[in-house]
Amino acid sequence: MTVATHRVAEHLRTAILGGRIAPGERVRQEDIAQQLGASRLPVREALQMLAAEGLIELEPNKGARVPWLSMHEVDVMYKMREQLEPLALAESLPFLTPGDFLRLEEIQDEIEAGVDVAGFLALDREFHLRTYSACGIDHLTETVTRLWNSTQYYRRIFMQIIGPSRRWVVNAEHRLLMDAIERRDEVDSGRFLAGHIRRTRIELGRHPEVFGED
Repeated sequence: MTVATHRVAEHLRTAILGGRIAPGERVRQEDIAQQLGASRLPVREALQMLAAEGLIELEPNKGARVPWLSMHEVDVMYKMREQLEPLALAESLPFLTPGDFLRLEEIQDEIEAGVDVAGFLALDREFHLRTYSACGIDHLTETVTRLWNSTQYYRRIFMQIIGPSRRWVVNAEHRLLMDAIERRDEVDSGRFLAGHIRRTRIELGRHPEVFGED
C-alpha cells in the first residue's frame, strides 16, 4: 500500500470513528479523491482496507457505505465481545508491563477529570485496547478490533443515553477491572470485563429506535 493509500485510510478512519461519517452514509470515491487531492486508486485501496477493518462495507454496483446495523446484529456483536475480549485479556495479562499499568491509570484519571463524549470514546478505546495489546494471537486481536470498529457508533449512543450523571458506573467498572489486571487475576478481570460489555448491550437493547433496519 502506498503512502497516499494510508493517508486516505487514516482520514476516513478518523472521520468514521469520530462520527463525522454516520452509519448508512455512502462514501463516494470521487468525492474523497477530490477532497483529499488524491487519485482514485489510493481511495479504492483505502476503502478495501477499511472494509477489512469493519468500518466500511462494499456493495456490488452501489459502492461503499458505513454499515447501518440492526438491533439483532449489534446484540450478537456485543455477545461476541463478551466472549472474545476476556479471552484476549487473559492472553495479554501475563505480558502487560508496569508501563501499561501506569498508562491505564493515566487514562482513567483523564476520564474521571471530565471529558466530553468524543474525548471519552477516544480514551475508552485506548484503555481497553491497551489491555489486549500483549495478546500474541493476531487473529484474536484483529477480530476484537474489528468488533470495536463496527460498534463504535453504538458506544457513542450508549454514552449519550446514560448521560454524565451515570458515568460513575463506567468509572467504577474500569477501576475494578484495573485492580484485577494489576493483580493479574484472569478470573476476576474476565468477569468484570464481560459484565462491563454486557451492561452496554442490555442498555442499547432498551432503545430500538437507534438501530437501522434495512
